Amino acid sequence: MRAVPAILLAALAAPPAGAATLSVSPSSARPGDVVLVSVEGAEVAPSGTLAGRTLAFWGAGGKWHALAPLPLETPVGTASAEVLAGEPLAAGLEVVEPAFRSTTLSVPPRFVEPPPRAKRRIAADRKAFKEAFDRPFEPPRFDGPFDWPRRADSTGRFGDRRTFNGKQASVHYGLDLDGPVGAPVLSSNGGTVVLTRDCYMSGRTVVLWHGAGVFSLYFHLSEIEVAAGQTVGRGDLVGRVGATGRVTGPHLHWSVKVDGLYVDPESILRIDPTAAAAPEAAPGTDAPPGTDPGPR
Repeated sequence: MRAVPAILLAALAAPPAGAATLSVSPSSARPGDVVLVSVEGAEVAPSGTLAGRTLAFWGAGGKWHALAPLPLETPVGTASAEVLAGEPLAAGLEVVEPAFRSTTLSVPPRFVEPPPRAKRRIAADRKAFKEAFDRPFEPPRFDGPFDWPRRADSTGRFGDRRTFNGKQASVHYGLDLDGPVGAPVLSSNGGTVVLTRDCYMSGRTVVLWHGAGVFSLYFHLSEIEVAAGQTVGRGDLVGRVGATGRVTGPHLHWSVKVDGLYVDPESILRIDPTAAAAPEAAPGTDAPPGTDPGPR
């Protein structure tokens, strides 16, 4: 992730002077989750790390906040947040067992190994995603918590380990939400459209940039209802459920990327990145009904 420009940090409203305090919320999380790190009482932007990853702070409401993704490789135990805010501060985060599912699927060979003629298109798609993600750090482009892009049964969870045809394993880096072709797909929060593209793997795709190092991605759409460069608010229509790309049936694949890492979208729903704290909730308690592990 790019360094935060000094001129940007100077422009942010600095919190009032006083003894600085550090909090991490929620106090427990799974590998693959995102958590909120907040500092109160620091005059200038703090610097620091969580689980060894550098934090990027923005100022809001008299405090400083950073969104911190936990890599999937994060060991179970206590992860340490270490911050310098005029004085050294430390806080712990309990990392709990993720209990990701393992699924074995039988699918046509074309879903496992793309034909040679598709390789050039896949390479172009990857380049387009890389360019879309190449954004400097900025404060949030939203003013409230994230929301579901649609309320529906989940047919695939973040972190699922999948073995296709007994030989090729993969990790699922998103949340699959069921629905009929044409059902509306809404923006999970305010932001800017940075990519609309028909991709080989993800089909008709929309990528939103939310600031604060956060992107949300919407795959397999039947229709795209926004244009690159457009500003959207939370709950705005961005597309419609479809079955485009490499899929076996209609659904929405929703991903969230924070500071260069894909995270469990359900974890960002459990925190308010614009608030000082997140409610304590067991992982997965905000999930929509349904746990059908059907192939997607």
